[in-house]
Amino acid sequence: MDERDDAAVWDVARPARPSQVAGVSMAGFRDRGMTTVGHRVISHPALTLALEFGAGPLIVDDAAGRQQRGSLVAGLGFGPGAVRVRGENFEAVQVRLSPVVARAVLGVSPADLDGTVVALDDLWGRQASHIREQLSDASSWEERFALTDALLAHRRQAGSRGAGSSVDPEVAWAWNRILVGCGQVRVDMLAAEVGWSRKRLWSRFHAQIGLPPKRAAKLVRFDHAAHRLAAGEDAARVAADGGYADQSHLHRDVVAFTGATPSTVASEPWLAVDDIAWPDRKASHRTPGQDPRLPGHCSRQESDSRVRSHHHR
Repeated sequence: MDERDDAAVWDVARPARPSQVAGVSMAGFRDRGMTTVGHRVISHPALTLALEFGAGPLIVDDAAGRQQRGSLVAGLGFGPGAVRVRGENFEAVQVRLSPVVARAVLGVSPADLDGTVVALDDLWGRQASHIREQLSDASSWEERFALTDALLAHRRQAGSRGAGSSVDPEVAWAWNRILVGCGQVRVDMLAAEVGWSRKRLWSRFHAQIGLPPKRAAKLVRFDHAAHRLAAGEDAARVAADGGYADQSHLHRDVVAFTGATPSTVASEPWLAVDDIAWPDRKASHRTPGQDPRLPGHCSRQESDSRVRSHHHR
């Protein structure tokens, strides 16, 4: 487990092992009692589940002025500067959920969330309170991660048996293709590769993933660029490698997703649950080729064999 200090006065812990549920990653956050303003939550190509269990509440404010306290779920691809998170003396396990598994785990489609933030109690009822109690009683982050992972696996298994809970193999394959291609894919080519019309792919993808394919590709491309910026790479290089027409194009996309400039995004602490999140600034200026987990290596985030094999059937 990696536990780090950051200027944002939150401690961060990472699990020693990957989740047993494909498309899930986790981190633990502990506020040191000094957070005042809060942090921008940057759009990410996954749904965010925050399981809060500390002494003080986790507070999330959206652009409309609505406020959520405690455990919550944030939908896919919320708007610019739409969500800020703050609190005092809170602790939480943050989970990233691929939209391919989100419905089975959450019990609600990513499309139904529509990029909003909702209280977990509204989705899970008593089970949300139960996991909070378990996390509070746990003696270590590893125990909390294990409890969370067991719950997610149970819900995934139970949810997969429900009607309409699964994602079409073609949709899952197209989503994975967008991830592997860093968002630099054309929707018409995706449709041709799965043997669907563009209209059918748009409709099924939007209904099951929560975004239309073009918007999803734009989000994935932004996410890849944001991580490269956080790793210390030059914006001009990021724009050239990321499929942007020029640096101004990158700037517009970053502002559209975050309400902030590329230089600001590069230092945002709540970036994602991965090795670039909350970076040690002394070690963050690395080239992509040095570590396959760093930006520059668009890797598969879905390991479901159904997704991998669909195109070859």
